[in-house]
Parts: sequence; C-alpha cells; structure tokens
Amino acid sequence: MSEALVKLDKVSASYSGKTVLSDVSLEIRPDDFMGVIGPNGGGKTTLLRLILGLLKPDSGTITRYIGKNDIGYLPQVSHFDEHFPITVYNVVLSGLSEGMGLQRMKKSEYRRRVEDILVSVGVADLQHRPIGELSGGELQRTMLARAIIASPKVLILDEPNTYVDNRFEQELYRILAELNKQMAIMLVSHDVGTISPWIKSIACVNRSLHFHPSNQISNEQLKVYNCPIELVTHGPVPHRVIQDHQHDNESSTSMNQ
Repeated sequence: MSEALVKLDKVSASYSGKTVLSDVSLEIRPDDFMGVIGPNGGGKTTLLRLILGLLKPDSGTITRYIGKNDIGYLPQVSHFDEHFPITVYNVVLSGLSEGMGLQRMKKSEYRRRVEDILVSVGVADLQHRPIGELSGGELQRTMLARAIIASPKVLILDEPNTYVDNRFEQELYRILAELNKQMAIMLVSHDVGTISPWIKSIACVNRSLHFHPSNQISNEQLKVYNCPIELVTHGPVPHRVIQDHQHDNESSTSMNQ
C-alpha cells in the first residue's frame, strides 16, 4: 500500500466554541479518488480547511508529507471583482508561483502550459476574456484550470458542479478520472449517485467521519454512518430515496420519489 500524503489522527475542530468535527481520522493516499458526503453543516468544509492548513485543530494531529504547493483547491464559490482587469489566461497563470520555478521558466514554456490546461477544460477560446464577463460555468472551468496547472499531488474540490452545465458535468468527471492517474482527488458532493461511477471511496462527514472503502453505498450503511443525505439511484426510472427524518409533531417517515 502506498504511503499517505496527508494524515489526520483523532482531529477535533470548532468555531466559536461549538464543536464541528470530533475525533476524525483519515488518510489521503496518492491514488485516492475520494467522495466526501454529508449534510449541510456537518463539517465537510471544515475538513477541507483543516487539510488545506487554513484552520488549526483543537486537538489531534495533521501530518502533511507534501508541500503547500502540492495541494490544488477548487472552492465551491469563487468571488471576483467583475471590474478587476484580469483575463482568464492570467487567472490560470496565477496558479503557478515563484516557488515552483516560474521565474526560471521561459515565457513560451508557461504559455504552452496554460494553453494546454485551458484546452483540457474547454475554455481555450476564452483565454483573453476578462474574468468578469464569464458565466458561472465558465468561471468554474477557469478555476479548475488554475487549481491543476501546478500539477498538485492532491486536488480538493468543494461541490465543483455547482455552476456547471449538465454537458460539462460529465466531462468534468472524465477530466478528473484522467487527473487521478497523476494525483489524489477529494471531491465534496451532495449527490452520491452521480459521482459513484467515478470515485473509489466515500467519506461520510457529520461531525464524526466514517470511511467507506468502496464507491457503492446503501441507505442502511448511510444510516449506520450517521450520514442523513439523499441517495439518488439511477435505473430505468431515476429516483431519489429520502432518508428517514422527523417532522414537528409527526413520526419519522420514509419517502420514495
């Protein structure tokens, strides 16, 4: 088994005195393609912030066997001043830092690198367009290009399909599957059914973390893992299975749509 790139051991974290994650242990290995699922407020984003080094744990240890520049990150929402005069090309180029030897690279080398990445995510024809003129989907493609241009060892994506159209969503997963040959991937999503053909394992996060070493997971397993999310199944008639939930003054019910 390959050595871990990042290791969390019994990590707990809180905001304003409220515990968000408790006693979480997890390893990220070079060939991982991990789906991270869980309810809103369950701690998924906190987990990412811990791995990225943007948040310190209250207890436990986080060991990174890779450098800061070895982690690429695509946030759920990218905020840009629409009037800021920067093009798609320069946004992607900004993913390369001086610490990666950018100053030692010839202009033709990093220009080709940017152009190749833009082609791979389908926005090569937009490289000279100001960032403020992009649609939500075009912005996500651009930010994905920025996240991978430095060839990170771990790529973390927080709900990457939030603003992409249906056509690019499947293309996105194909791109990620190809990237997974070169880097570990952590993909936060609310839709297990959509991502299950692509991922290799699942981390259920709801204050605690339960690791499932497969891309197939059942409703019963989600209940055991305390992961109350919707499980979308795909078949002749796609349908959504909604977990048991409690209404005011009502008993728990199960619904199938």
